[in-house]
Amino acid sequence: MTDAPAESARHLRTVSVRRDADRYVVTLDRPAARNAIDAAMIAELHTVCGLIESDPAPVLLTGKGEHFAGGADIGELRDRRRAEALAGINRNLFDRIAALPLPTVAAVSGYALGGGAELTYACDIRIATETAVFGNPEPGLGILAAAGATYRLPALVGQSVAKQVLLAGRTLDAATALRCGLVMDVVPAGEHIDAAHRAIDRITASSALALRLTKSIVDGTGRVEDIAQAVLFETADKHDRMTAFLEKRSRR
Repeated sequence: MTDAPAESARHLRTVSVRRDADRYVVTLDRPAARNAIDAAMIAELHTVCGLIESDPAPVLLTGKGEHFAGGADIGELRDRRRAEALAGINRNLFDRIAALPLPTVAAVSGYALGGGAELTYACDIRIATETAVFGNPEPGLGILAAAGATYRLPALVGQSVAKQVLLAGRTLDAATALRCGLVMDVVPAGEHIDAAHRAIDRITASSALALRLTKSIVDGTGRVEDIAQAVLFETADKHDRMTAFLEKRSRR
């Protein structure tokens, strides 16, 4: 039987995905357009998420060429209307990426603007080159950063800096992003992917279950009831009590 997510991944055109032994490497692949995030890329990243969700592992996310992602496709955005906004097209994808079970590391060079910046905010860790620039210029185009920046960026850099970016059009260069805590490391141009792999090497040395639970708790998505139930499900007491119940019922 063909694995549907793996099969569909073979036909990707705007992104590429490679499954190594202990990680995924996902690359935005529209370098001629500065990896602008269009509808096709959104759909293909959903396919990639399905692949990762079916076989979880840490993820390295980067962009092909000099830039991570220069934003969303403005030509498509210009034609979107109320229905598309209410559908949360980009936000739903970035929320899905943020919810991936194991840590995600964005390796960022050049521009990470608009939707490109919001995609990095959805990752757990960011590593940047000295050329990296983060920003959300959406209000200058008559819209707002509606794909997660308004709630993720304040959590990452604080409300004051987030307002400078989202309201005053400030961009954060690599050095500023490091000072603000937005990125974990700044490395020379061309070394961001290797640095991200080193970070994932450290991640994969830890317990996958411990990482998964830690991420869910830090993100506020880990329900105490689920974790407590998971502990109880593994106990002999639970097994014995349910066995006794079933045996009693079968004798009636």
